[in-house]
Amino acid sequence: MTPTLHLLLLPLLLSVACGQGLKDKKGPLENKALDVPEQTDVPYPIYQFQVSDPDVTGFQLTGEGHEDIQIAEDGWLYLAEPLDWARNSHYIIGVEALVGSDVVEGPAFVTISVLDINNHAPTFEQSAYAAMVRERTRHGVPFVRVSASDLDDPESPNGRLHFSLVSQIPNRNKTPFFQIDPVTGDISITEDGERMLKARESLQYGMGESFSSANLKKKFDDYCTPTQDIPHELNPFYTCLERAESRTRGGDRQEDPDYTLIVRVEDLAGASENALSSITSVKVVVEHNLWVNPGPLTVREHLKAQYPMVIAKVGANQPNASYRLQQKERETLRFPFSITDEGEVLLNEELDREEKDMYILVVMAEDHHGDEVESPMEIQVVVEDINDNSPECGSEEIVFEIQENEPVGSVVGQLLASDRDEEGTSNALLMYTIKTVLPVNGAFSLDAVSGRILTRDMLRRSDSTQYTLMVNVSDQVFSTMCKVLINVIDVNNELPLFEKNNHGSLSLAEDSSVGQTVLTVKASDADDPGTGSSEILFEITGNHGDTFAVETDGNGEGRLVIVKPLDFEAFPTYTLGINARNPEPLMAGLDYDSKSSASVFISVMDVDEDPEFQSSAPPSVSVPEDLPVGELLFTADAKDPEGKDISFKMEGDVNGWLVLDAATGAVKTKAKLDRETLEVLELTITAFEQGNPKKATERVYTVRLLDVNDNHPKLKESQAFICTKGPQPVVLRAVDPDSFPFSEPFTFSFPKGKKSPNWEITTVDGSSALLKMKKAPAEDKTFSIPISIIDNQGLGVTQKFEVTVCNCTSLGYCYVAPATHSFKYGMGTTVGILAGTMAFICIAFAIVVHRINKSNEEKKKKAAAGNADSEQML
Repeated sequence: MTPTLHLLLLPLLLSVACGQGLKDKKGPLENKALDVPEQTDVPYPIYQFQVSDPDVTGFQLTGEGHEDIQIAEDGWLYLAEPLDWARNSHYIIGVEALVGSDVVEGPAFVTISVLDINNHAPTFEQSAYAAMVRERTRHGVPFVRVSASDLDDPESPNGRLHFSLVSQIPNRNKTPFFQIDPVTGDISITEDGERMLKARESLQYGMGESFSSANLKKKFDDYCTPTQDIPHELNPFYTCLERAESRTRGGDRQEDPDYTLIVRVEDLAGASENALSSITSVKVVVEHNLWVNPGPLTVREHLKAQYPMVIAKVGANQPNASYRLQQKERETLRFPFSITDEGEVLLNEELDREEKDMYILVVMAEDHHGDEVESPMEIQVVVEDINDNSPECGSEEIVFEIQENEPVGSVVGQLLASDRDEEGTSNALLMYTIKTVLPVNGAFSLDAVSGRILTRDMLRRSDSTQYTLMVNVSDQVFSTMCKVLINVIDVNNELPLFEKNNHGSLSLAEDSSVGQTVLTVKASDADDPGTGSSEILFEITGNHGDTFAVETDGNGEGRLVIVKPLDFEAFPTYTLGINARNPEPLMAGLDYDSKSSASVFISVMDVDEDPEFQSSAPPSVSVPEDLPVGELLFTADAKDPEGKDISFKMEGDVNGWLVLDAATGAVKTKAKLDRETLEVLELTITAFEQGNPKKATERVYTVRLLDVNDNHPKLKESQAFICTKGPQPVVLRAVDPDSFPFSEPFTFSFPKGKKSPNWEITTVDGSSALLKMKKAPAEDKTFSIPISIIDNQGLGVTQKFEVTVCNCTSLGYCYVAPATHSFKYGMGTTVGILAGTMAFICIAFAIVVHRINKSNEEKKKKAAAGNADSEQML
């Protein structure tokens, strides 16, 4: 459509547009920001500028987009051609009002943002992809990525892509072996694929071997010894094998892939029936995985063999890889394993399970540069136990005690022997047998499995006070003789008796130290000394709060000691009962009485104690750093044991952010907190008696400030330069004092997500991006580029970044012509030089005048003297 036709149709178009809600799209000549959809019918009215000057005869446009956007004489800005977001997402146009050819108003700048519509289908970067995956690859690990792009706005749903797997060919078992990440396009195998995916059957070639006719014939002869002298080419078995190997290893495997995957990409995030889409294919070849873990391996300990001995073999998928072996555990220096260049794992000496029952070998496969070609493989080597250890008794003599006259079948004790062989196996299964009993055989029985000893007769001290048993402890190969002594002790028919039963009253100060001995008690027992019947233990009654305990050596003397601090306010008095008891039970019909008990009354004397904090553990408070002023953080919970009035003071508030109520202990904010200045505050709160400040107690309270998003990312540098010859991108680096998730990763862009025809921003990592110049200017120039940087939570501002584009020296710095520095000065410098010059001239002039005057005076004096001489001569 010609411009003339545009102007002819524009009045009719505008009259229709006014009836469609565009009446308000008019106003004075001033800066405007307008949104215009792409691919609209033209001419399309955008906005009408109205001016107050009645002499205005027309308007003119400056800036970009003249071929698409025009303006009529009456001020209507309109589209002459449909806009395309993919070609240009925004325009900046200057509008000026004219009287004839003279500009009388303006320019006003109009920013037109092109609104994207979903008019471009996504396209794959390749019409078909080729990929290789090995057997037993771990599921979820990508082995190929498909990539697609969309010319629509990537920040809108129109440009949000979604990948899906349409089909897998073949799929005979209806089991998907492959999966795709819907966002990234990464393709990996499924759990079923990890387990079931198989490569085509083929011969395996060792290191340095490759598929060739000669190698194939050799392997055929090795596996299939010919019974007749038939040439290979005439042997149907060989020719069948040759065709299979040629199909597997020869030619282009992608022409005959194992699987073909059909992949679809959709825009609108794949969530709409109206989404546009395209498809591609991925041809997948499944290769054999030679890097297979041969473990776990089992090696018998003390194996008699020729060392070094091959216990396993590994092979990398990359030919000519070299292998390295190391031990995973670091607790032992002895490592009796090595590996050959061919991947053979060697055991170099005998193993001892009792020294170490398992080794973990880490095998690395590397190329000739030392770079890993396979992921490290961990092989478990389990050391198998053999019966090479005898049972052990534990000590030379095992001693048990039993009272006389115990009923038949009473348990004497249990003999517990041990065996260093593997527990839970037959090598460590022990059997117990009594060989001899002295002085009387047959008095005891022994459980052969548990080692528990029982009485078979009622024992009497008059018959024997001690028995000696020789017990044979054996496993399937070895045996050991253990000596057991059984002492028959007297019946506990005597009570322990105190020397003094009533110890009266005692007074203890409240601040008496823990561990202090309060009282010593003594008791005796007439039973056989050195037995459980005569050993004396002490028990306490009336011991509130377990404040006291009796320490004893078992010989009848006990010391009553303080084991916890005394507290007058809690327990001002104690009435303690101390009972003497034997570890052996008393004989039937005999009971403890008052003679086996002692008593003491203890009074606790009150002292003026320091205030006490109530909670047992010092509190730690976590609050957000944007807590309002006046908010309560915590209250110090201290009290005085005697109920006296206390006050509080606080130390450690180095920034003056907090205030303490001295009466209540409440700590509140009085200023804005800032985590970036100080993250953890350690406050020392002191509680002290108002009448006696020396009576004080301290406690440290920790206040941790939690981060909030109160800082925006800032550029580390605000200027840079680019050489016009061989321009390199400028690195934009930003920092944010906030912590995650309120800081990195940053998003770098132009304001409002707009695109620039001259500059491009590419993200490098979470804190930096590259600013690339698309088109160099015709001359050296400095650009002030607005850069929008937002943090992970969307907080950010637009910042100016100044870039100077210039010709550079060989050292890579901007070149500045000498003339611009040597002879050109600023106004201040020029005035200074001029003033100095004038001052110098004035001084020189004054000196010259002075000397001339002085010379004239000298001439007059000489002339006067000459006249006088002449008169005298006359």
